[in-house]
Amino acid sequence: MSERISPTKQAKIDAVGGVKTTLSKATSYVLLGFKGMTVMQVTDLRSRFRKAGVEYRVIKNTLLQQALKGTPLEGNAQFDAALAGETGVAFSFEDPSAAAKVVKEFRKDEKNEKLQVKLAVLDASVIPGSKVESDLATMPGKDELRAMLLATLQAPMQQFVGQLQAPAQNLVYVLEARRKQLAGE
Repeated sequence: MSERISPTKQAKIDAVGGVKTTLSKATSYVLLGFKGMTVMQVTDLRSRFRKAGVEYRVIKNTLLQQALKGTPLEGNAQFDAALAGETGVAFSFEDPSAAAKVVKEFRKDEKNEKLQVKLAVLDASVIPGSKVESDLATMPGKDELRAMLLATLQAPMQQFVGQLQAPAQNLVYVLEARRKQLAGE
């Protein structure tokens, strides 16, 4: 005889599964403490996250711990220590530094100093809150990396074209010098 699961328990199982799926899809995520922030500040922060393509959710600490079971972060002391008080999680799905950049920009305003960075996770590596703004937020974004790659790929071609044009340019300089010489200049 199979055991029947109550609707409440099934809802909790589904919630854990949803968080686990989101965690696995995210390239990075930042855990934030927002105690003492006003509704206006939180609304502003959510708006900034949305514009940057970052998903922001408030998740119960126990739900996060349940979602981490079976992952490399299960039982991580630093992560578990960060799960105290209210926890908001900003998930970046494409640009790993997007959430950290939004947080850094948001915290520049002295009215927003109550937003606390607990830690960040990048490829199952825990980054302490003190280093999120200095390290993760300064990483180049996806578009910046593409521009750097494109510049790197174009540089040899530009040098090659320059080398191809050099003999013709030099010939023009020699002919001009000879013309000036014959004209007596």
